[in-house]
Amino acid sequence: MTPTIPDPSQHGNAAIRLFSYGTLQLDNVQQMLFGRLVPMADDTLLGFESVTITITDPAVVGASGTETHLALVPAVPDAAIPGKTLEITAADLPAVDEYEGDNYRRVEVTLASGNTAFVYVKA
Repeated sequence: MTPTIPDPSQHGNAAIRLFSYGTLQLDNVQQMLFGRLVPMADDTLLGFESVTITITDPAVVGASGTETHLALVPAVPDAAIPGKTLEITAADLPAVDEYEGDNYRRVEVTLASGNTAFVYVKA
């Protein structure tokens, strides 16, 4: 399965799903990015594995509390990454894009639940 580059404008103001396997689940990160806590639900992403990367952006390190972050790379089809889907709007995505920076790229995937979601993978 090759992830596609999403076009969030097709979603308008409707709620969209963003799969998080790390710091986007943290209350302080959500407050910084969205100005609120967002609804989350458990889900799993198949076909990826995590690697660690070092983040140097002071704002990201300050919000997350660490320089070491996870990033996803393609793996065998039955590899599984547990996480949460965050319910956000397309208007929230630019803040997440900036937070994730050049270390990640946003793709659209199908989760184990059958739902589609955006997720940030290693650039």
